[in-house]
Amino acid sequence: MRCPSDVETRPFASRRSRRLADFVGYADLWFNDKTRRVASLHRSVLTLDADNLLKELQQGKFHPVYVLQGEEPFYIDAVADRIEKTALPEHDRSFNQVILYGKDVDTTAILGQAKQFPMMSERRVVIVKEAQAVADLENDRVWPFLEAYLKNPLPSTILVLCYKHKTLDSRKKLGKLLAGKDAPGAVLMTSKKLYDSQVPQWLTANVRQRGLQISGQAVALLAEYIGADLARLANEVDKLALNLKPNQAIDEELVQRLVGISKDYNIFELQKALVQRDVLKANRILGYFAANPKANPLIPNLTLLFGFFTKLLMLHQAGPNPSDGTMKSIGFINSFAQKEAQQALKVYPPARVVDIIHQIRRADAQSKGIESGSMDDGEILRELVWLILHAVPAGVLG
Repeated sequence: MRCPSDVETRPFASRRSRRLADFVGYADLWFNDKTRRVASLHRSVLTLDADNLLKELQQGKFHPVYVLQGEEPFYIDAVADRIEKTALPEHDRSFNQVILYGKDVDTTAILGQAKQFPMMSERRVVIVKEAQAVADLENDRVWPFLEAYLKNPLPSTILVLCYKHKTLDSRKKLGKLLAGKDAPGAVLMTSKKLYDSQVPQWLTANVRQRGLQISGQAVALLAEYIGADLARLANEVDKLALNLKPNQAIDEELVQRLVGISKDYNIFELQKALVQRDVLKANRILGYFAANPKANPLIPNLTLLFGFFTKLLMLHQAGPNPSDGTMKSIGFINSFAQKEAQQALKVYPPARVVDIIHQIRRADAQSKGIESGSMDDGEILRELVWLILHAVPAGVLG
């Protein structure tokens, strides 16, 4: 049998060499990619605020684990919704995206979903809403398994834990793990409640991000009427935006018409009547409130009056002729609010403001049935307004 010559065998040898080289090359690429993935996991927890986190997600950058916590649910929902809508193409979501609710699942079920590999897709998304309601999240029986996953998460899964209305206790297992360096690949975001004084600035920025404009009076009206409920504020802006004409700004008239604030009979007009000591106008507004109690509940009205006179007391304590910066820091953001505050400073000296705050607290107690007798909400507010407009000697009412 004839042995093949070197010339005849050389093509086969070269093909084998190419195959071997290709195999080594693929193996090297796989190894380097695996090394990069593992190396990227061996780092401490990444702490981001909502704005930076949303920017990352917009750029298509995702992490294996997100823990979204805090008292302000607006940003927790915003981040979770962004991941839900952008992490996977729409045609991949039916097989590779799972939405769970804390009260309906346990930790074992969450980990079971997180450990599954994606089906014909780059990644899998598991979002746990209301994660604070997961009963056994730090249970001794399942904690070792959750800890092991957080220390070595599956790179192809995005696990999102939405821990609303509170923050994790850093003295307990999960909080301690996320506060340290043993949860690689995890991103921790804490969403804090805004102070009332921060609401106008947030609202203005939110409107401008939509490419819209809003007047100072409209900002003040929304901020005072709705307060620091960011989700409700955003919903109201959505509603206002839908009713805008091209190049139209959101103004006070539009807010009054669409947000359900009567133009002439609302708590802000009552506050203005108190500052101007307009007894006739105050009584007309009180009559309207009494005839429409559902649209003008007592507690929110007391809250707004309490906030106004509390800020007025702080302004008195800041000294005569407070600067624009001082007024803004206290909560009188725009010129409209500042002008009203300047007038109120002249009408209500510090001692009267202290007494008015006491009377508002008394009215609040009456609304809860304390020393109110047979008075209804309308009568409680009417008595309070009379006491604000007419100083009563100390000790008469207790």
